[in-house]
Amino acid sequence: MNLINSYETLLQSAKLKADAPQRKVLHELESLSELLNAKRPQSVFSKLLRIKPATPRGLYIWGEVGRGKTMLMDLFFASVENPKKLRIHFHAFMQDVHIKRATTKSDDVIADIADDIAARAKLLCLDEMQISDIADAMIIGRLFEALGERGVCIVTTSNLPPDQLYKDGLNRHLFLPFIAKLNTSLYVVSLAAGTDYRLGRMASRQTYLTPLGKKADAEMEELWNELTDGAEGMSQDLDFLGRKLHVPRAAHGCASFTFAELCEQALAAPDYLALARNFRTIFIHHVPVLKVSQRNATKRFILMIDSFYDMKTRVIISAEAPANKLCSGGQHKSEFLRTASRLQEMQSTDWWTS
Repeated sequence: MNLINSYETLLQSAKLKADAPQRKVLHELESLSELLNAKRPQSVFSKLLRIKPATPRGLYIWGEVGRGKTMLMDLFFASVENPKKLRIHFHAFMQDVHIKRATTKSDDVIADIADDIAARAKLLCLDEMQISDIADAMIIGRLFEALGERGVCIVTTSNLPPDQLYKDGLNRHLFLPFIAKLNTSLYVVSLAAGTDYRLGRMASRQTYLTPLGKKADAEMEELWNELTDGAEGMSQDLDFLGRKLHVPRAAHGCASFTFAELCEQALAAPDYLALARNFRTIFIHHVPVLKVSQRNATKRFILMIDSFYDMKTRVIISAEAPANKLCSGGQHKSEFLRTASRLQEMQSTDWWTS
């Protein structure tokens, strides 16, 4: 079944709703699928000169979280008949690359990695491309170029257009040549703003869960699965102000932390703003009732919620008590009244759909 027919089947089964921007991207993917599936015989002249058939130009598909990029890539990947194909999450791909760099003894490790990938795949699909580390930024440009030279067609999705990749990152000017190359070597297509289909699943769900316990933990995991389409998630590090900002679990524009990881570490407002710029939804597990002795943690929690509020970040929280009872006293009790009010607003349907 071709790509268009697969999409129509999902529409007829009511698993999807008709979406004009999705259809536009779908036709681009269908054209590429047809090129990849076409039998392209070489002339005797080409064979004698060892001229390789031209590699179809790949796609860079970008759009906001929840617009269906991963679903479209899955349909496309299934439609390509060549068994030499590879689909992998971008961060998993980069982890593999870093491991091979660390364990391979070679004068040109990137070339060796590209040879290995090209031997296994003529189509490489990378989901959720997001450059958050200077090491990734420097490697990915060389690797994409090497893969192109070896006839590998690349299709990738991202929440950001190429020009916004690694924005404000350390030494970003070194990454700009790759962005220019990306804009010319791949067709850049936008999945224009529209319905965030994952948010429709959240209409009747609570996003502030209390009290703490197995039930709240299970509901947090259910919400994670709803918003990430069941992705397990991976850890990653954001390059920020010359240091690493660790994210324990991330997938599809969501990041997950415990209260201790966010508020009992040496983090400040710029760190929380960096998280908000990189992730649309933040999960915060196990927020305790804040004691008088927890002055620093309380202050960080207030700063964090203020930062997420200002950036229109969606938060999903499991807590020991309702928001208006989280602060038991101390010098921040009056200030916390605003935080409690903001937390209540951030649970509203208007907040989640704005």
